[in-house]
Amino acid sequence: MVKEGYWIGIPLLIVGGIGLFLGSYGVPFVFFLLAAFVFFFFRDPERAVPAEPGCVVSPADGRVVVVTPEEWEGTPGKRISVFLAIWDVHVNRSPAAGYVTKVTYKPGKFFVAARARASVENEQNVICLATDAGEIVVKQIAGWIARRVVCWKAAGTMVARGERIGLIRFGSRMDLWLPKDAEVLVRPGEHVLAGSSVLAHWPVRNTGQCRAAEPRQENSELANSGRR
Repeated sequence: MVKEGYWIGIPLLIVGGIGLFLGSYGVPFVFFLLAAFVFFFFRDPERAVPAEPGCVVSPADGRVVVVTPEEWEGTPGKRISVFLAIWDVHVNRSPAAGYVTKVTYKPGKFFVAARARASVENEQNVICLATDAGEIVVKQIAGWIARRVVCWKAAGTMVARGERIGLIRFGSRMDLWLPKDAEVLVRPGEHVLAGSSVLAHWPVRNTGQCRAAEPRQENSELANSGRR
């Protein structure tokens, strides 16, 4: 379980225990129920990460809601959006092995994460990752309920495919941008698991790119950003 679950869940258990000690039953039951939900929400199960070369795995648990052509800074590509319901695991994982070149926090609104405009207008962390096949981009996007996005990696960090990179609280959205030559293997409506479900196939063409990439440090202080 993610350590934040202990920080929130244990105080709820303590309050419930005090209520029982004082002879109350109804209120302690509510606190115990809340604690159980918190422990469930912050669970962090192990995942079997595919080892096949060229696999791009899902950065989040949830339902694929969008697969669409989209440019990133003028480069043609494709965006895959995954909506995380409140009952999904909310620990985020790296879709590929590579080098974190930039992490940028963008303040914004809190539209329902399933809506298309959430990808552009909602509060988010944008994580740029240089891989042996090229650059990909991952966005942690806050939703109407989820108002805290947390990235555990900073610019200059190497990550493995399926490695834990962050957390979004209580219902949210993650976007994955890939260049146009990546072969997307999922469709809207499919349920995926972070670190284990393969979203796309993107063969390595520039071996060593992620090891040779130079970090862009100007936004590294925004790593681990969690607002509100």
